[in-house]
Amino acid sequence: MSKLDVLTPENSQVIFIDHQPQMAFGVQSIDRQTLKNNTVALAKAAKIFGIPTIITTVETESFSGHTYPELLDVHPDAPLLERTSMNSWDDQKVRDALAKGAAEGRNKIVVSGLWTEVCNLTFALSCMADTEYEIYMVADASGGTSEDAHNYAMDRMVQAGVVPVTWQQVLLEWQRDWARKETYDAVIALVQEHSGAYGMGVDYAYTMVHKSPSRTQHTGKTLEAVPAAPLAIE
Repeated sequence: MSKLDVLTPENSQVIFIDHQPQMAFGVQSIDRQTLKNNTVALAKAAKIFGIPTIITTVETESFSGHTYPELLDVHPDAPLLERTSMNSWDDQKVRDALAKGAAEGRNKIVVSGLWTEVCNLTFALSCMADTEYEIYMVADASGGTSEDAHNYAMDRMVQAGVVPVTWQQVLLEWQRDWARKETYDAVIALVQEHSGAYGMGVDYAYTMVHKSPSRTQHTGKTLEAVPAAPLAIE
């Protein structure tokens, strides 16, 4: 396997590292609501394509709090791999989970986590030092304690061989061909819900150009324009 090979549903697995409220409170490199949107979107993308997904947590009860409910709603059956170490690679459960996927040919590890400069960085460097796995760091579904912290951590990882990506890039790389109808509708629905202007553009094209019905069931009336009478001037 090579970094020249694109991401596919068959060669990938995903790990979410410490998407917990206390960790998110410290994020300053990205708007935190945007961060959650992107993280949940990546999780939904993995579910659409049946990609094994690992969720790790750190010091849940004593410090970090519980994983985003929105993330757990996407993968309600995924075990939560609790740790004490800031570096997920230090925990054998995490290594075993990744090895299980790698045994199926899933050597491309897509990573989303908090914080970029600590948990993501140490995991990526340690994992690559010990294995032949490739790390794909989802920059816009990860966050650091400052823009510099996030950016320099990304730079350091890239210098070490990590591949920087975005969540939507990963989604569309997995889809690859719009002729793949078995995932087409789900991918479009995900784009409409989570992709901002791109999703709005899809809605516009479907309804205004292709004359498809709106994807919402609005039951209220549309009241036609009624010009207001000029105000009387005393």
